[in-house]
Amino acid sequence: MENVVIIGTGCAGLTAAIYTARANLNPLVLTGVMPGGLLTTTSIVENFPGFPEGVDGYELMTRMQSQAEKFGAKIKFGTVESVDLAAKPIRLVVDGDLVDTQTLIIASGAGHKHLGVPGEHELEKKGVTYCATCDGALPVFRNQPLVVVGGGDSACEEANFLTRFGSIVYLVHRRDSLRASKIMADRTLANPKIKPIWDSAVTEVQDVASGKMTGVKLKNLKTGEESFLPSAGLFVAIGHVPNTQLFKGQLALDDAGYFVLGKGMATTVPGVFVAGDCADSVYRQAITAAGMGCAAAIEAERYLAGLNA
Repeated sequence: MENVVIIGTGCAGLTAAIYTARANLNPLVLTGVMPGGLLTTTSIVENFPGFPEGVDGYELMTRMQSQAEKFGAKIKFGTVESVDLAAKPIRLVVDGDLVDTQTLIIASGAGHKHLGVPGEHELEKKGVTYCATCDGALPVFRNQPLVVVGGGDSACEEANFLTRFGSIVYLVHRRDSLRASKIMADRTLANPKIKPIWDSAVTEVQDVASGKMTGVKLKNLKTGEESFLPSAGLFVAIGHVPNTQLFKGQLALDDAGYFVLGKGMATTVPGVFVAGDCADSVYRQAITAAGMGCAAAIEAERYLAGLNA
């Protein structure tokens, strides 16, 4: 039986792993389907303390994993299929294998939101993508018109990154101003290769029949006017959905699907703690996720000490 199982290897999960490993709890850390979390899809992280020149997201997560392993964390590449939080000890099924643990730290992060329009699913990886830093440099996108959907920091970051490769980048947003931070919005609007398309939404991705994206249909939300915008790529950056579905009915979730925190990082189930983007709908930053992971680890350590007192 494990002392601590940690679900997720993003900033929250790996920070929790570092702290629990240094406490000699030998945590088992489960990677899930995206080892390293969403930060591995970011090119340069400029706001993580200690890296004045910025740091590659994948490199940051790799270094955090190495640090956790140095202190004795066990990294397992596996996906949790089911959990029984009512069982004592807590029981998980990981790729068909039973895993029992005294405490559980859920740092399952979040996934990308989809537009939900015709052609989006069919043309995913055939022009439609959710990560500019992962796919923007592909030959199919070079010197071609590209579309980014969104108005926050992520969308602006994607648009600026894509100007290195596309002939022009159209930034489609439902409003008439960006929601991004001022520094990011100013940088985006000052870029001559980025053309904002305000008050508009993508209603369809074409052309499914050819198996290759040729453009998007747009609708102006104020006038109702519809148009077609030729494009080789659609980069969707409209936010994230917390990866909490596995725990529905066992832990309290808010209307948006985020975990509802009790005292600190605790949940309503003794021995179960949460951290990171799956429980944070406000800040959603790498450094706040790391802080939550630290707090969850300390609380798990104290909980275990209480059991053994």
